[in-house]
Amino acid sequence: MSGRDRPEGISPAAVEGAPGLWRVDLQKHDLSIPGREVIQSRVEFTPDSPPFKHFHPGEEIICVLQGTLEYTLEGLPPVVCNVGDALTVPYGVHHQARNVGNGIAVELATYVVEKGKPLLTKVE
Repeated sequence: MSGRDRPEGISPAAVEGAPGLWRVDLQKHDLSIPGREVIQSRVEFTPDSPPFKHFHPGEEIICVLQGTLEYTLEGLPPVVCNVGDALTVPYGVHHQARNVGNGIAVELATYVVEKGKPLLTKVE
């Protein structure tokens, strides 16, 4: 997708990671916990972004910065989060997120994960 195809409201620095899902990587650092690193990203969802089930090799700590997002964690009912709401996804739990508002939704995603493993694994 070219820059001119970028939806209105998506950060100029964001890279499309999936249809309608855009990421801006903010930081990545080793932690004092052996074998662990922290990765922090701004994740932006267009209203038509389809959810996809996935998991991470560690915890994901989420804070909604803009809009309204619905999170579905394996085995739990969906949770709707608005601006300022926070959610923690435990290690390895299959989950998905979708924008349930009308405009762009944004989350700050902080991952505390095993170093050297893929950050995200899609579940078919």
